[in-house]
Amino acid sequence: MKFNKKQIVPLLFSITLVGSASIADEDILTHYRNQGMRNLAHILDKKLTKKEYWEQYLQNVDTTFGYIENHPYLLVCDKSESKLTLYTKVNGQYEAQKEYGAFTGKMKGDKQEAGDLKTPIGIYNLTQKLNKVDSFYGPLAFVTSYPNLYDQYKKKTGKGIWLHGLPLHQDRDKFTKGCIAINNQNLTSLSKQIDINKTLLIINEKDIKTAHKEKLSSILAQLYKWRYAWIYNDLETYLDFYDTNFIRFDGMKKEQFSNYKKRIFSKKEKKKILFTNINVLPYPNEEETYKITFKEQYRAPSYAFTGNKTLIVKLVNNQVKIISEQ
Repeated sequence: MKFNKKQIVPLLFSITLVGSASIADEDILTHYRNQGMRNLAHILDKKLTKKEYWEQYLQNVDTTFGYIENHPYLLVCDKSESKLTLYTKVNGQYEAQKEYGAFTGKMKGDKQEAGDLKTPIGIYNLTQKLNKVDSFYGPLAFVTSYPNLYDQYKKKTGKGIWLHGLPLHQDRDKFTKGCIAINNQNLTSLSKQIDINKTLLIINEKDIKTAHKEKLSSILAQLYKWRYAWIYNDLETYLDFYDTNFIRFDGMKKEQFSNYKKRIFSKKEKKKILFTNINVLPYPNEEETYKITFKEQYRAPSYAFTGNKTLIVKLVNNQVKIISEQ
């Protein structure tokens, strides 16, 4: 991999940043002194796979809800308490700004199918703000990303899960058909405080998952081990990250996916793969399950891609296993 002059300064800074991993700074500097930038990316890519680096990196990071790089606003709905809380990141820490009373679905538990009157449990984006809605839904509404990748993996059905207000001209029940509803004045105020493109909605019920730095460090290290195997064409290691029950967003299962990747890896192409805007969150009401999202930049002679990526992973004996991907 070649570097231009504009890349050298940030690259040398990254050398300092990852200096706590197994390869000493002195070794990197000696390599640079003797060979220049040649193979330096390979060394740095390897250092990013070390759990020790991530443990040090996360020491002063607020991981209350997970490792979150690009969502300064969190809406956390606790169905068991009928409340919605807005958190914003202030000086690197998530602080509760406002708590709202919330109406949720009439039936308890996680949504499974259309019409079951349940509010889904999971991690969602706000995909759209609707300023013109039927008066039953108040002054406006936010559309959520239900069903998300994990919902589809679990073969859940239904759609149209919103965060909306209360009827303007009529009474309503104490419950919704599956949406989240809050007071109209609060909803209007909330809409002015958040950027929907930078907001996550986390919906849980009773069993609130906390994110432990040790596990987050391990997951991030393994994410970069997966990336390392991908960049350097280690097919066996790469495919070992995929669970036997893996199903891609388009329905492709493990065997078909493996054959597809074998054809790509056989080209032995040099690749450049960068991950930014990484988020790793424990999935509500699920054991050892995490949602990982990031922006991926992929460059190879035969193909280029820049876009958002989602992985749903389970920890099996502390090993990351990807069960779905989009």
